[in-house]
Amino acid sequence: MISPVTPVSGDAYITLLGRSTWALVNAYHAVLREKGLRPKRVSIVTEEPYAGDASTAAEAIRIVSEGYGFVPEVQVEVLPEADFVRAGQTIRSLAGDLIGQGFHVAIDITSGRKVTVAGALIAVTLAGLDLRHIYYLAMKSTDNVAKPYMMIPHQIQKIRDIMEDAGVRP
Repeated sequence: MISPVTPVSGDAYITLLGRSTWALVNAYHAVLREKGLRPKRVSIVTEEPYAGDASTAAEAIRIVSEGYGFVPEVQVEVLPEADFVRAGQTIRSLAGDLIGQGFHVAIDITSGRKVTVAGALIAVTLAGLDLRHIYYLAMKSTDNVAKPYMMIPHQIQKIRDIMEDAGVRP
């Protein structure tokens, strides 16, 4: 007899990697520090031209997480460049699978390119997926921000949760 699958519980975090690895890592750090998220799984979704930076981003995610006392499973998904439909399909499938496994899913759009962000958000919305958070690290200035989160003055950066801001989540 095959035993039933027990749903996983906890958080999963999908982050979109575009031109800036620093933006991805700093947004993740801000989410851990300011929002208290501790994801069990982190998925980095990037396009082919930026895939070379994905291993650096994955290692940074592991290092930052260890600083907060946990180690998530980290995976990377590589998409063709500027493929709106494929980005949407991939992220919808990824989010849907994680939700189906019992995870509460957060997506970070800070570093993502417009085509990937739009594809992701449209696809998950049309699929009716229950995303818990959509994070964005807002910066008042982009001057001199290619450095660790804790070295950037906090008055020029703020982690935003679009779901909270829209009144969808408390």
